[in-house]
Amino acid sequence: MYVDPARNQQAGNLRWILPYCKPDLPRVAGAAILFIVNDAMALTIPLLAGMIVDQVIRQGHVDRLARLCVLMIVLTVVRVFSRYGYQMWMERFGQNSIYRLVSDEYEKLHELDFTYFNHTRTGDIMSRMTSDTDAIRHFLSWVSYQVTDSVVMFVGALCVMFALDWRLALALACVTPLLFVLTRALAGHARPLFLAIRNSLADMNSMVEENIEGNRVVKAFVREPHETRKFDERNDDYMQRNMDLAMNSRKYMPWLDGLGFALQLITLGFGGLLVMRGSMTLGSLVAFNSFLWMIDGPVRYSGWLINDWQRFNASCVKIRRLLTAESRITEHADAHESTKRASAVRIGVDGKRPATPDRISGEIRFEHVSFAFPDDPDTPVLQDLDFFVPAGSKLGILGETGAGKSTLVSLISRFYDPTSGRVLVDGIDARDWPLAMLRSQVNIVAQDTFLFSDTIGSNIGFGARGGRDDRFIQHMANIAGADEFIRSMPEGYKTIVGERGVGLSGGQKQRLSLARALADDPAILIMDDTTSAVDMETEAEIQQHLRELDVAKTIVTIAHRISSVKDADLILVLEHGRIIERGTHEELVAAHGRYWEIYRKQLGLQSGQPQGFSE
Repeated sequence: MYVDPARNQQAGNLRWILPYCKPDLPRVAGAAILFIVNDAMALTIPLLAGMIVDQVIRQGHVDRLARLCVLMIVLTVVRVFSRYGYQMWMERFGQNSIYRLVSDEYEKLHELDFTYFNHTRTGDIMSRMTSDTDAIRHFLSWVSYQVTDSVVMFVGALCVMFALDWRLALALACVTPLLFVLTRALAGHARPLFLAIRNSLADMNSMVEENIEGNRVVKAFVREPHETRKFDERNDDYMQRNMDLAMNSRKYMPWLDGLGFALQLITLGFGGLLVMRGSMTLGSLVAFNSFLWMIDGPVRYSGWLINDWQRFNASCVKIRRLLTAESRITEHADAHESTKRASAVRIGVDGKRPATPDRISGEIRFEHVSFAFPDDPDTPVLQDLDFFVPAGSKLGILGETGAGKSTLVSLISRFYDPTSGRVLVDGIDARDWPLAMLRSQVNIVAQDTFLFSDTIGSNIGFGARGGRDDRFIQHMANIAGADEFIRSMPEGYKTIVGERGVGLSGGQKQRLSLARALADDPAILIMDDTTSAVDMETEAEIQQHLRELDVAKTIVTIAHRISSVKDADLILVLEHGRIIERGTHEELVAAHGRYWEIYRKQLGLQSGQPQGFSE
């Protein structure tokens, strides 16, 4: 037996969204009771109208008019309040369900690793968090009860109509098979169109996000006309996708509307004939005509409800892909226990232990580590790295752009895992550490700094544990060489920085980023070209402050300037992902190798000077 995979997927979407709805199902049950009351009133009121025509107007029972009118008013008021009640409850149901869904989406984004974000556009993620979730909310809050209302009204009205006059009801029922044929065709064509619209919107959002982020670059290169043309192309594509959907509706909606008019024509034509022949009372015809909107309405709404149903399914597909995405960086179920066991073994062997159960000492060892990105496994970024950094010491890393320096330090905090070999922290494989604990003790200060749109003090204290006070924040800023310029600002530490630090210089942002990392009090501090945008004097001052820290830290410094790493206990020189030289500053200068060449160029020495020169 053939099973339509699209239908299975749509049913799967309903099963998938159900757990987010379960906490509010009692509210849905209450809404269902009010819904039944509303529809019962709606099916009763036309019968009362027919009774007024037959008993009061045709038969002259005027005494019954007041009673029937009051009853109609009461039923109408009950219907209005019950309808308002279940609509409000259903809206609350949808909002609460989406609240839980968005929370899961946001938490999932924090669980995913760098590989996912390297291959997923920001605009696509934002579309899933906004327009896709709103489409699901719309389905839960509005489409769900509209579909139910349409079915109940349609079936209920037909049943009452058959009870009033089976001949006229049968004539109306003959039109309904055409309805199902048209709605099925409309749904089949609408689904791929909604997916295309959703993808086109994601493309456009991605471009807008890129242009907002890079607005200074666009202006600097006077590329506004070019970027406008690119946006117009995407905007035109989005418009065309929506026009395709409109064309699909234009193809089927006139026929659906035509069925509604056909129902009116049949009722008035055939029903009037039955009244003239005496086979049907005028009151029954009036009641029939009042029930007609219950048949006509679902016919007219069906096309739009089908469109909303397909939009719901398209949105579910995108969000489910996000929620089912797997991070390549996973934590072992027994990470805490295995770390404790491994720590106990180390204590028995060398007598060393972390300062506290929640803090590492900072020892780093790379054992023949190689790495390639998952999407390009045949192109190694790092090859056979092997070195040891004692706790509390300093490691300097030099190399040309693309040598693999930033990738190397990303392995320490497990932003990536090695393709082969092991990265050990305190003698324990980084993969055996609980992720939260490892990353709380390893802090990377990147060259490309990110600051939140908040006060300077809040940015520095972002990762500070234990509710650090203002004095502590200022102390960290002083170590990072930022206190002086912060105090010179109009509101000092309460100054609001713009989005991503707009309004601050590159050096100021780097010093704030360093202060934020220091406030986190990590055991391993990694500075990825952190002082590249500050002058030599400020850099020397920062280095001096770091040497005077109260708690010794393992400091890893990536730099292009020799002055940033010359005091390191071990300096590695990388080239094409390999370590080509290692040693202290004096040893590497004396070796007259690649390090010496960089040192000589930065000192401005000529090639004719003696090779044995050292400072």
